Amino acid sequence: MSEITLSQLMIYPVKSCAGINLQSADTSPFGLQYDRRWMLVDTNGVMLTQRQHPRMCLIQPTLDNDQLSLSAPGMDQLHVTQGTLKIAVSVWEDQCDAVDCGDQAAAWLSEFMGLPTRLVYFAEDEVRQVDLSYAQPGDITAFSDGFPYLLISQASLDALNSRLQLPVEMRRFRPNLVVEGCEAFAEDQWQSLLIGDVTFRRVKPCSRCVIPSIDPTTAEKNPEVVKALASFRRIEKRVLFGQNLTASGQGTLHTGMTVSLFDTP
Repeated sequence: MSEITLSQLMIYPVKSCAGINLQSADTSPFGLQYDRRWMLVDTNGVMLTQRQHPRMCLIQPTLDNDQLSLSAPGMDQLHVTQGTLKIAVSVWEDQCDAVDCGDQAAAWLSEFMGLPTRLVYFAEDEVRQVDLSYAQPGDITAFSDGFPYLLISQASLDALNSRLQLPVEMRRFRPNLVVEGCEAFAEDQWQSLLIGDVTFRRVKPCSRCVIPSIDPTTAEKNPEVVKALASFRRIEKRVLFGQNLTASGQGTLHTGMTVSLFDTP
């Protein structure tokens, strides 16, 4: 087997909005630093995602140290200020507290989204335990759907693109870690990975929804993407692509790093 390497690092500071490609990233207890630490919610504190609101993919976050800014077509850039008021929010079935980012951010997002929207932040002292059916006590995440890391191999995307008339980019699938040097879907069988000083454990395959069918540049939908994926990756009524991971240890990851595989004791 050829050497497996880390070829891409991606974070999505605001859940379901555009991502940022990085050459290096620090890990944190919640996942990659800044990943899914902010989230859009409705007036009841319920998460908003691209599933119902494809335009969210056009909101582009940028980070300057801890300073989050947002840009979107037809909008002036927004520099987000950190609030202090905590409100109750929900991510799927999970309930947690989050810091409201204020009326300026709410007004900006409500204008772009066309519905009342607020921006919230997952505070350092908040705890959201990962599903214990798959993970271990102490495995936590911020506003991700359920797990702190998602890994996909480039070969797996290549296998999908071979079935599409128009190839799609990896960013549609919103991974944190992309690896090269393995066969397509080899990641389905991995147990544990070591990248630098960080050990990752595969906990659950990722069930895919409609989001990969959304063009992240235009917000237009192409159902052929998910249809093609379902044609060969439907397993027990779920369409699977990518692997969710948890991590132990902290460190800095760099693209080009070697990925070492080993069996979990």
